[in-house]
Amino acid sequence: MTDKLTPLRVQIDSIDAQILDLLSRRARLAQEVGHVKAETHAPVFRPEREAQVLRGVAERNPGPLPAREVQTIFREIMSACRALEKRVTVAFLGPSGTFSEQAVFQQFGSAVECLPCVSIDEVFRATEAGTADFGVVPVENSSEGAVNRTLDLMLATTTIISGEVAIAVHHSLMTRTGNMDGVTVVAAHSQALAQCQVWLNQHYPQLERRAVASNAEAAVMASNDASVAAIASEMAGEQYKLGVVQAHIQDDPHNRTRFAVIGHLQTNPSGSDQTSLVLAVPNKAGAVYNLLAPLARHGVSMTRFESRPARIGTWEYYFYVDIEGHVHQAAVASALAELKDNAAFFKVLGSYPLSL
Repeated sequence: MTDKLTPLRVQIDSIDAQILDLLSRRARLAQEVGHVKAETHAPVFRPEREAQVLRGVAERNPGPLPAREVQTIFREIMSACRALEKRVTVAFLGPSGTFSEQAVFQQFGSAVECLPCVSIDEVFRATEAGTADFGVVPVENSSEGAVNRTLDLMLATTTIISGEVAIAVHHSLMTRTGNMDGVTVVAAHSQALAQCQVWLNQHYPQLERRAVASNAEAAVMASNDASVAAIASEMAGEQYKLGVVQAHIQDDPHNRTRFAVIGHLQTNPSGSDQTSLVLAVPNKAGAVYNLLAPLARHGVSMTRFESRPARIGTWEYYFYVDIEGHVHQAAVASALAELKDNAAFFKVLGSYPLSL
């Protein structure tokens, strides 16, 4: 076997040397790009450019590595090269080990400064104040729907959406001991409890269910108290030294959560984009139909329509709408101009590359 492996390993070593040389050349070019950006005060992170690179490598990928694995490698290369210019700070719902942190790494790579926050409100505040360059906040879950606090905060924030991330959400039940002896409480974020309620009803209907700020906070609680079981990611379990009682307890095996990347960066078109809006209409018959008619006239597809009470004491609603395309595209710009004229309230939350 050694005789067969040795020449293959020699070839791998040679290729590794070439890869290292190419990485160094790429990093030096990235530094030159950074100098040009510094002269023009251009932003370090350009999500539309990185999205184009990642789509390109997936399209050109000859295999045998899967396209997603190749994209992961290139995302880390871009993250490391970007950090040579400036290490981007990203706020997220903490503590460390949440799915929000996982979304940060999926969007930015690992060469970033992570800023864990105690609440979604604090993520918005840190990003608005400039303490963080960007924030990552949950928007909706495939089984439980919209994250209402995020939608409410989108109304008044000065930040805009510059990207989105969709990740698979796999929940595990974990304790300090790895078993349920003496456990009286199951703790998790309210969304996670809802996403696992059928499984919990079947297996532990007698246990108190306690909603906390995040699943990672639940993991911290479980690490300090043997009477608490946490629902969290296995990454959080490893971080806080918990034993897995049961993995993948989410009721929907295809459970996914979509996150928005917020900041002050307006992105340019990437070639595959989405625009998010908040609208309100006068309280009269046919108002919603008339409001959205310009989208059909200009051939703009609507991919999401979510209502949320206006909270002003009357039966009025804000409508959260996602449409295909970028505000700089002619058809989208024309449709939005008509929408604005017909709306009682109109706000563009951002145009950004679709998640990969």
